[in-house]
Amino acid sequence: MRDPWRAPMRLALDEARRAALGGDVPVGAVVLSPDGTTVLAAGHNEREAGGDPTAHAEVLAIRRAAERLGAWRLTGCTLVVTLEPCTMCAGALVQSRVDRVVYGARDEKAGAAGSLWDVVRDRRLNHRPEVIGGVLAEECAGLLTDFFRHR
Repeated sequence: MRDPWRAPMRLALDEARRAALGGDVPVGAVVLSPDGTTVLAAGHNEREAGGDPTAHAEVLAIRRAAERLGAWRLTGCTLVVTLEPCTMCAGALVQSRVDRVVYGARDEKAGAAGSLWDVVRDRRLNHRPEVIGGVLAEECAGLLTDFFRHR
């Protein structure tokens, strides 16, 4: 059976490579429409490029998708990201009401979608998106490993 998340993860990987070219940690994200056929927005880390500590790939993609839709609620949408979201991004995902989070590599140091914390599925919160991890995990992790090896 074909994994439906591989193609959008490849788009997120393209975004991650753009981040690396700009000197940022290579993390990329895309937001898909509710039917999964349209990329509403994309983003990659721009902390170094913009001097903004909140300019994570997920936050930028969420902001752009909300702007495109003209609404802050991204109900029905899916965020696909190369690295498991951190606590800040996990909070933004919950607040944006995305239905699903798909990530590539686990983040054992700062992951907030099941590795270190599980913010997105915390029962105390009013919204809990579905989480799918490990999509093209080796390729996603390899991009990060290569980036840090050459720093």
